[in-house]
Amino acid sequence: MNQPVPERSHSIAAILRSRDVEFWLLLAGVFLVAFYGVIYPNAGLVLESFRTTTGWSVEPYVHTLAQPATQRAIVASLVLSVLTVAGCAIVGVPLALLLDRVDVPGRRFVAAIVASPLLLPPLVGTIAFIFLFSESGIVTRAIVRAFALEGAPYRLRGFWAVLLFHVYTIYPYFFVFVSSALTRSDPALEEAAGTLGASRWTRFRRIVIPSISGALTSAAILTFMTSMASFSAPYLFGGDARVLTQLIYEAKINNDRGVAVVMTVVLALLSAVALFVFARAETRVPTGTGSKGVTRRRVALNTPLARSIAVTVCAAVAIVLLLPHATIALLSVARIGSWTTQVLPPEYTLANYAKIFSGPRFLDPVRNSAVMAAVSASAALVFGVASAYLLTRFRFRSRGLLTVVLLVPWSLPGTVLAFQVVEAFSRPTVLTAGQTLAGSFWLLPAIYFLRTMPLVLRSAQVNLQQLDSSLEAAARSLGASWLATMRRVVVPLIAPGAIAGALLAFALGLGEFVASIVAYVLSNRPISIQIEQSMRQGDLGTAAAYGTILVVAVGAALAWMPATTRHNGQN
Repeated sequence: MNQPVPERSHSIAAILRSRDVEFWLLLAGVFLVAFYGVIYPNAGLVLESFRTTTGWSVEPYVHTLAQPATQRAIVASLVLSVLTVAGCAIVGVPLALLLDRVDVPGRRFVAAIVASPLLLPPLVGTIAFIFLFSESGIVTRAIVRAFALEGAPYRLRGFWAVLLFHVYTIYPYFFVFVSSALTRSDPALEEAAGTLGASRWTRFRRIVIPSISGALTSAAILTFMTSMASFSAPYLFGGDARVLTQLIYEAKINNDRGVAVVMTVVLALLSAVALFVFARAETRVPTGTGSKGVTRRRVALNTPLARSIAVTVCAAVAIVLLLPHATIALLSVARIGSWTTQVLPPEYTLANYAKIFSGPRFLDPVRNSAVMAAVSASAALVFGVASAYLLTRFRFRSRGLLTVVLLVPWSLPGTVLAFQVVEAFSRPTVLTAGQTLAGSFWLLPAIYFLRTMPLVLRSAQVNLQQLDSSLEAAARSLGASWLATMRRVVVPLIAPGAIAGALLAFALGLGEFVASIVAYVLSNRPISIQIEQSMRQGDLGTAAAYGTILVVAVGAALAWMPATTRHNGQN
């Protein structure tokens, strides 16, 4: 690290040139948010897990962990999460490499399609899968009729059904993170290795894999924790494959709060152990190997046959990936009451959309979700970049522990996190300037921020690890302050990855349901709650119409992601 010449002046500019001062400023800001956003709300949860009617004891853990159902749930959660990471990597990494190395027709459109599963919030996605692949689903009915079968050839039930849903909805983390890392890699290194006689496999193993190893680690961390905290899919079609989140939910509805709290702490501890394992792998990630401004030469598809094959494959992938989205759109214009045994609805109407756009208050949930997601994603962008810089550019004690603390909210079930935040911020705090957030409009954006901030943090870390630190050292040696270096050098170079993480945070905030159902009030009722309420009232068409609006809104936001990434690769 470049050490600037100490200044004797006590001006603000001189103070900001001091590396010790910038470290302490960053650490103080990150710790303040980490304490009030993570440690403070969850400390009560840990303490409560040891509380009994007679005092404090480890008996709640002994009793809960001795139950065979708990042991099976722990094993199922871990196995499911490990297989989800493997499956998502198998799908997401090759797709990222393909679009980075091959001049696929309509690359920007194809990239948007590949990331399209992110458009489906868990609640909407599970509904789509049920209407597609259940025993009476559209695809199942079509297969039964096409092959004259007596019944459904499969069931959307059990461990493998949940794993399939997880891979479909979570693999974009690998695609987005690896795509961003590839744009930051230096293609000149591969070209130089090729001229020295290195084979394609050697170049891939010795150059490409190290350049994306940080992205692989970040994607694996988020994928593992997302799977561990998953609830919708295991609950709706998990069957006998019961995971920890299901047992936590059942303990809550049975008013067995003690067991629910113990299993929640166990879930968080398992995720924390996984974080430490991934962190050890991350210490071997090379840094400072970023792009020096060389544009990658992609393989051109010059022959008509090659282009035809590429277009056909892309069309098939698009159909498969967009089928759940199309199902939600179909339900939004279908007359559900007339749909009985037919493969597709026999009658259609726009009445559901007319109801939404004509009613005076029907668009409020859409507006609320957009505002809250934008606020939380913006805060996550600023805090995530600052945290990533602190954790990447400085070496200090408890750096690994601070990393785990910042990522813990992603591993907790949304309901648990929301409950703890609501309870913690029912009292005035320094962070809220002596105000209480409980019952206010701003409580949900705060929860969204905590839930999605790890996305921006990990995405920014990947790009900072690849950014050559000599660029910062050069700027500082020429007299630039730390703020000027951040504004003119660091932020522009890591912006594509950080913005990609912020867009993912925005997308998840738009469709957040599990935490919203705990903390929403009438003034900030989000679109996901409106969808759930419409379904509970039996108005599936209106729920699907809201779901379609949600998908379109998220798609409009994520459409910027490939363009941003591509622009960076050409600089």
